[in-house]
Amino acid sequence: MQPRPRLPDYRQAMQIAQNEAAARLETPMLLSWYDRDRDFEAPQHASECHQASATPGYVDYALSHGASLMVDIDDGRFVFFYRDAWSER
Repeated sequence: MQPRPRLPDYRQAMQIAQNEAAARLETPMLLSWYDRDRDFEAPQHASECHQASATPGYVDYALSHGASLMVDIDDGRFVFFYRDAWSER
């Protein structure tokens, strides 16, 4: 997604991601996210074990926990992974 004007911060990106997830999933549950502006991820320190890996820790965490939706805002500036809380794993 490329919202215009450019988003000022993570909070607005999170709201856009939540709206997108709500439109696509019955019961969206946020699994992991990344904020490139602050170089901050959740779960925290997920990438420490992936320093030599091509896959960031927050991505691996999301995929291994059943993520079915990724919302990418501004080419990786903000990335959010969701799954449906009520879906089968």
